[in-house]
Amino acid sequence: MAAIRNVILDDRLLIEELLVGIDAKGERHTTTYWYYRACRAAVSGAGGHLSGPFLGLDDQRQATAIRSLLLLPDTIGLPEPRATVPVMAELSERHPRLNLLNLEAAAAGLVLNATMLLSIEATRGVLPEILDAEKVRWRTVEIA
Repeated sequence: MAAIRNVILDDRLLIEELLVGIDAKGERHTTTYWYYRACRAAVSGAGGHLSGPFLGLDDQRQATAIRSLLLLPDTIGLPEPRATVPVMAELSERHPRLNLLNLEAAAAGLVLNATMLLSIEATRGVLPEILDAEKVRWRTVEIA
């Protein structure tokens, strides 16, 4: 089995990676949409499954965690839109009902030849079916 070179983290796993780290091999990436959702959750703190992890931190650690998310470290890549947008357009022809989040995720997986790491919440939608249809590798990562 070949070593995993690139992995893409969904929004929840991106937060987990920045707060405590996750056990995954490969260069880490996320999508612009997932990065936006993670930042929005951190800033607004509505208490949902994305912002929940920030609420359990003391004020100092919470501020540090939010700052680290808003200033995404260079260790987390963002796919180049010039490469992903044309692939998103092609995917939308094959899967016309996909929303922007899923189009971008599938396109990033294809462009980066990456393994998509999905939280349990992300596996409950249509994304796994689309990833399978497009032959993008994916696996579920449970968060404690």
